[in-house]
Amino acid sequence: MKKNILIAIYDMEIGGIERSLINMLECFDYEKYNVDLLIYHHTGDFMHLIPDQVHLLPQIEPYTVFRKPISQCIREGHYTVALIRVISKAIAGFKARRRRLKEGSGYIQMQLSLRYSCLFLPRLPKAYDLAISYAWPHDIIAEKVTAARRIAWIHTDYSELEIDHSLDLKVWSKFDYIVSISDAVTSAFVTQYPTLAGKMKLIENITSPAFIRKMAEEDPVTADDTFRNSFNIVSVGRLSYVKGFDMAIKALRILHDRGLTHIQWRIVGYGGFEPELKALIAEYGLQDSFILVGKKTNPYPYIKACDLYVQPSRYEGKAVTVTEAKILGKPILITRYPTSASQIEEGVDGITCELSPEGIADGIAYLYNHQEIRHTLMNNIRDKDFGNDNELRKLELLVEG
Repeated sequence: MKKNILIAIYDMEIGGIERSLINMLECFDYEKYNVDLLIYHHTGDFMHLIPDQVHLLPQIEPYTVFRKPISQCIREGHYTVALIRVISKAIAGFKARRRRLKEGSGYIQMQLSLRYSCLFLPRLPKAYDLAISYAWPHDIIAEKVTAARRIAWIHTDYSELEIDHSLDLKVWSKFDYIVSISDAVTSAFVTQYPTLAGKMKLIENITSPAFIRKMAEEDPVTADDTFRNSFNIVSVGRLSYVKGFDMAIKALRILHDRGLTHIQWRIVGYGGFEPELKALIAEYGLQDSFILVGKKTNPYPYIKACDLYVQPSRYEGKAVTVTEAKILGKPILITRYPTSASQIEEGVDGITCELSPEGIADGIAYLYNHQEIRHTLMNNIRDKDFGNDNELRKLELLVEG
C-alpha cells in the first residue's frame, strides 16, 4: 500500500527553497508514495513547475494570509489574523529595538503571527504517514496536521538568524526529525539548539544537472553588447540584507576606483531590499555597471554567460545557486560566511574571501588578474557529476521507519 506524504510550503515564488523543492518533487517514486502538496497561498512563478504526479491540495483561504499586506488581509475579511499581525508587529518591533537587530523585526513578527494565528486556523482533515514542513516558520504542520511522523526542514544558518530562539524551540520540539541540508548547517543549528541534536538528519538539496543545463540554453543573454565587451559577474538571490548585495555594490566601486572599470555585475532576483540597493547604486555612481536584472524564472542563461559567479552573502545554509554555478562550469567566489566550507573546497571548485566589501573586491581582483586560476577551477569541475537524487532515499527511510 502506498504511503501518504504531505509537504507544505508558503508559496511558489522564485527562490532557492522553492527551486530545491521542485527538484525533490521531480525525483519522488510515485509508484510508492502519494504526495500531497499544501501551498498556503497558490501564487508564484514556480507553480507551473510542479510535477503532474503531485496532488496539489485546494487553497485554504485562512492559510493564505501570512505573506500578504495587513491591509489586504482586512479587505479580504481576515480580521482576527490581521489584528494578530498588528499586535505581533508592535511586539516584534520592541524586541528588535531592544536587541538592536541588524535585519529588523521581520523574522520575529513572522514567528509571533504564526504562533497565535494557529489558534484560529482549521485542521487538515486527512491523516498522513509523514508530514513535511519545508519552509520556516513550521507552526502549521506542528499544530494543524495529523501525521505518524513530522519533519521540519532547515535551509539556513540558525546561529545567525535573528529570531526568538526560545519561542522557536517550542515548535521544533514537536517534530520527530529535523532535516538539515549540510553538516555545517547541522552544526550551527545544534549549537543554538543542543537539546535537538538527536532529531537531526542530513539530506542535501537535490539537484538536476540535466534540467539546469537545458534551461541554461534558453533565451541566451550574450547577444547584449555589454556582455561581449565586459568582464561579467553574476549573482542570483533575493534582494535582502542577508545576501550582501549592498557589500557587492561597494566592492564594485572599489574595483572601478582601482581602474577595473569594464567589470559589470548583474544581480538576478527581487525582494524588499531593492529601494536601498538602488539608492546605493546611485550614490556610488554605478548605474551603468551594477545592474538589477529583476525577477527571472530562469536565471541559468545569466549564470552560463558570466565570467565569474559571486555569492556575497552574510550567511547561508547551502546556497542552491552556488551548486548550480558549478554545474554550469563557472569559477566561483563566495564570502567566508560561517557555513561556507560546506559549499566550496578552497582552491578546487572555488575560492572564498573575507566577508566585507574590501574582501570581495580583493577576491574578484585576484581571479580577474589570474586567468589560469579561473581555468583551473573550471577544469576541476568540468567532469564532476553533481546529480544526487540518491539523497531522496534518506527521506524514504524516514517514511518507512
